[in-house]
Amino acid sequence: MADKNATSAMGAAGRAPAADKADVIRNVVLVGHSGSGKTTLVEQLLAATGTIQRPGRVEDGNTVSDFDEVEVRQQRSVNLTLAPIMHTGIKINLLDTPGYADFVGDLRAGLRAADAALFVVSACDGVDGLTQMLWEECAQVGMPRAVVITKIDHQRADFDDVLATCQDIFGDGVAPLYLPVITNGHVNGLIGLLTQKFYNYATGSRTEKEPGTEYQTQIEEHRGVLLEGIIQESEDESLMERYLEGEEIDTGVLIDDLEKAVARGSFYPVLCTGLGVGATELLELITQGFPSPLEHPMPEITTLDGKPVQGIACDADGPLVAEVVKTTSDPYVGRISLVRVFSGTLRPDMTVHVSGHGLADRGHEDHDLDERIGALTCPLGKQQRGAAKGVAGDIVAVAKLSRAETGDTLSDVDRPLLMTPWSMPEPLLPIAIRARSKADEDKLSQALGRLVAEDPTLRLENNPETRQLVLWCMGEAHTDVLLDRLSKRHGVEVERVELRVPLRETFGGKCQAMGRNVKQTGGHGQYAICHLEVEPLPSGGGFQFVDKIVGGVVPRQFIPSVEKGVRAQMERGVVAGYPMVDVRVTLYDGKAHSVDSSDMAFQIAGQLALKEAAAKVPTLLLEPVDELSVLVADDHVGAVMSDLSARRGRVLGTEPVGTGRTLVKAEVPELELTRYAIDLRSMSHGTGTFHRAFLRYEPLPPHLVGKVAETG
Repeated sequence: MADKNATSAMGAAGRAPAADKADVIRNVVLVGHSGSGKTTLVEQLLAATGTIQRPGRVEDGNTVSDFDEVEVRQQRSVNLTLAPIMHTGIKINLLDTPGYADFVGDLRAGLRAADAALFVVSACDGVDGLTQMLWEECAQVGMPRAVVITKIDHQRADFDDVLATCQDIFGDGVAPLYLPVITNGHVNGLIGLLTQKFYNYATGSRTEKEPGTEYQTQIEEHRGVLLEGIIQESEDESLMERYLEGEEIDTGVLIDDLEKAVARGSFYPVLCTGLGVGATELLELITQGFPSPLEHPMPEITTLDGKPVQGIACDADGPLVAEVVKTTSDPYVGRISLVRVFSGTLRPDMTVHVSGHGLADRGHEDHDLDERIGALTCPLGKQQRGAAKGVAGDIVAVAKLSRAETGDTLSDVDRPLLMTPWSMPEPLLPIAIRARSKADEDKLSQALGRLVAEDPTLRLENNPETRQLVLWCMGEAHTDVLLDRLSKRHGVEVERVELRVPLRETFGGKCQAMGRNVKQTGGHGQYAICHLEVEPLPSGGGFQFVDKIVGGVVPRQFIPSVEKGVRAQMERGVVAGYPMVDVRVTLYDGKAHSVDSSDMAFQIAGQLALKEAAAKVPTLLLEPVDELSVLVADDHVGAVMSDLSARRGRVLGTEPVGTGRTLVKAEVPELELTRYAIDLRSMSHGTGTFHRAFLRYEPLPPHLVGKVAETG
């Protein structure tokens, strides 16, 4: 903090920062909504430490973090990126994350790799719902946090209003360390509330002086709140009593208690930054207030068969335990894995055990194998700078791990271990695609395999019923990025096509039908006649075959043949080509020939009888109905329930979840849910989540039968 140490050690531009032990490392993830200024803040910190000569601009497409072609074009972050810097002998691994909800998978990976979070809030826009949800997630795991209010030099900035919003939304323990001094719309400097000094930036460099008397009332108001918050978190129980008695508490004591409270995750200081202002103060908070990896709890570790492993700590000499938090594939460079080392030391050319478990439902098969890693690097944007090793607590990039995927564990070959995967959001937006040409079709499978390995929030489905290739994505922006990468990075052109929902058929009534398969032309012919009674079963009844043959009119060996033929025809459907379900078929009569009857003849007769039954009674199309659970803020419950009703849904009820949230349960046809991920986000301002699971099939309303038949 500027209050304690005003010196700054500049990093050497072009040289990768290195750390030999965990206590000189700080892993910090930047969290905030899209446009809050995270990438710009990283540029400020890179420039302040001398890592780059001058900060880039998102608008100009020349920032360190946003180097991907998609990011440059869209002028927003879509990837988790690492930006290491040095300050006062401390290596700071800055993890810049996307702020758009579609890319929350990368954001969660950043939270896993970090030991502290910096919540970035724009002085123009305030706090959005997604940022509030992430704050609560961090609170659940006790992650240390601080708040940075950016863009205080913007003409629409309102520091006091945004500060009050942060204190209201984030709760107790949120208090400013500095107040901006703004004159005629220009930020001249900051007032330190602990030292009560004015840090003047008007000349371009920081100088220290006494604040003007016009700020005294404002300083006293905010300083009182800050001191009380720090003292409440102090381990010295006598401090509060001394403070209330009017004793002037030493600034050094207050700063020490502040740093301990921040590291414990029980106090959340607020800082502010603008053009050329606030970077030094922020760096000092990170290096002195945020915890090292030694103070961060170790994620759950097990053996490959799931037995818990105890006693592993953040020790460079301990057993190797590291995790792949990000994977990128480049057609020229190959696969690069961003790895957080939790225990042990990674070295170039060593052989490690790669384990990936628990994501088979998303197309990531469980795998365990040994691989030799290539070079280690310390990435700075797209620049890969060589690293001699990666010690416990550090984050490095590893080349040539051909099978490693995001979320995989790296461990010693002679002691394979597994880290429990972090919470991954479920992709719920289905997008059907097809290759544009035969050449694209040949390359599509490999390209999609690479995308799935990189992105655990992408699920690939090859639907055997609809014969469609479906990408399950997080949203439209996620889809656009994936299709862009297929085209630009992998040279594969695809087209989006109408998504088909797999329907079912069933009989609308009871009837009797005959299947007659008689072909006798002089040689060995076919002879099989069967009489069936067909009737519908309740939803979920499946298929029942009843044998009521008496007197051997159909020989026993051919009764299974009739059933086999009926089942085959049900799979193909009898009207619209959809599988048939919920039917009872009774075989009650038939005829056979001693020479011409056969297994195949009776199979065909069974198929013909089912087709004749379909001509006698109406057949119904059935649509899948899902059980839906929607979690939203209380303010949006009414809109969500009305929308579900408009989707032909049945709302079953609601129940409160925690404070200010409600779980809405409903049954909704799957045809109405293809774009629900997008629509819910719009209704709930990005804060709503939902889970869906197949429930049963129900008759499709008559007015929709024609429309669905056209798309099918």
